Amino acid sequence: MKPMIAFTVLALAPMAAQEINFEKLQRLAAKAANIVDVNLDASMLQLGSKFLSPKDPDQAKVKELVKELKGLYVRVYEFGREGAYADSDLEEIRSQLKQAAGWARIASVREGKGRERETVEVYLKKEGERIGGLTVIAAEPSELTIAHILGPLDPEKLGELGGFMGIPKVDSKIRYGKTVPPSR
Repeated sequence: MKPMIAFTVLALAPMAAQEINFEKLQRLAAKAANIVDVNLDASMLQLGSKFLSPKDPDQAKVKELVKELKGLYVRVYEFGREGAYADSDLEEIRSQLKQAAGWARIASVREGKGRERETVEVYLKKEGERIGGLTVIAAEPSELTIAHILGPLDPEKLGELGGFMGIPKVDSKIRYGKTVPPSR
């Protein structure tokens, strides 16, 4: 996946808290060559954060960021061939988000055609004046990622999770829908 969506490889929690039922995607797992399926509810996040050092400034920031999260949920399916899944396979997830209280799609980017096609959809959950959750659906012809984060989020601090608890570090910035390599 491209760096602009790499941060989506996060994790999953219990059904009552997660708001999305991933069971409908199980049929895709049978077709996938590689699968990432991580489940971290609030208690697991807290347990994992205990391994972070308060003396390390980066780790301290991550510890602060995850302390109020209710869960991190991820599904990544890498298929050995293109066309192993259809856009309709994602409709169940989209429908659940449309029906859940507070969720709204805030961005949809479709780029390229054929083998270069990529679609990214971003959903936010608003709780009063705060962001209460984030879901990203990133689809390429032979790869599908769905990341679902529940709990209060500060968008400016979200990138700080990169490199911790199995979350890849994002080394690029997004400008006007394009991924721009970092300046050196």
